[in-house]
Amino acid sequence: MNQIKPVTGSLPLRILRYPLTAMILGFVVFSFAYGFSAQPASRAMPWHGTPFQALAALIGAGLGVGLYKLFRRYAEGAPDFEFPLAGAGRELGAGLLFGFLLFSVMTGVVWLLGGIQFHGLRGMGSLWGMLALGIISGTFEEILFRGILFRQIEAMLGTWAALAITSIFFGAAHIFNPGATWFSSFAIAVEAGILLGAAYMFTRHLWFPVAIHAAWNFTQGWVFSVPVSGGNAPEGLLITTRTGPQWLTGGDFGLEASAVAMVVATLAGVVLLVLAIRRDGVRPPMWVMRRATQTNE
Repeated sequence: MNQIKPVTGSLPLRILRYPLTAMILGFVVFSFAYGFSAQPASRAMPWHGTPFQALAALIGAGLGVGLYKLFRRYAEGAPDFEFPLAGAGRELGAGLLFGFLLFSVMTGVVWLLGGIQFHGLRGMGSLWGMLALGIISGTFEEILFRGILFRQIEAMLGTWAALAITSIFFGAAHIFNPGATWFSSFAIAVEAGILLGAAYMFTRHLWFPVAIHAAWNFTQGWVFSVPVSGGNAPEGLLITTRTGPQWLTGGDFGLEASAVAMVVATLAGVVLLVLAIRRDGVRPPMWVMRRATQTNE
């Protein structure tokens, strides 16, 4: 596990690489990168609905990871610990499987409670568009919220503050989505904020939460034809309809805003959190770290 290094060098360099400054700069840089990379994978492109849409998203995600490595090296003056090449395939595979199974289990519970019905197979549907969405949103949102915000807040205020603050911000970031309500944002903050934060804490890499995030979005949108954080339901593999109270179906926002999703995903997040704690994945605030360093000296 990488350790937080004290900021050294000239005064301007120390200011640039101080966690608060680096966090603000990183968030601005990768917010723009997110918007730029999403364009080639959008509906506006002539290759929308073809394999090239997913390929464009994959290239954009790869460029995003490369930019993150450059930002860590030259802006922060540190090696990239979050996207190591060693073990990347294993962590991506585990995350994709975990995200798929998690959303499938949650949907199965909603089905047992009568909140979703299955009417048959549609076929390919919007496969390439949903792949593009999963890849881009999974990569850039995890870079922004876990790679930038969580990591730098943790360096300043400790792990628990980072988990709480990034979970709140992640939920709030979805409040302006189509079909969003205050409850849907609260649900996202609790279920996804804890789950994805714990996934990062567990591995201290971003491959695992990126893959969970991407698989979660792809599974709900393409496999189960459910709106992904609001909007219209995509044409996915399965023909489905949701009926019942909003607490069960999530309403227009989708199953992410279901009370079932909150319970299932939050429980999974808590399990990962316990495993991360057992791996000594909790860090104290910077003043505690500084005091411990001075004591050891």
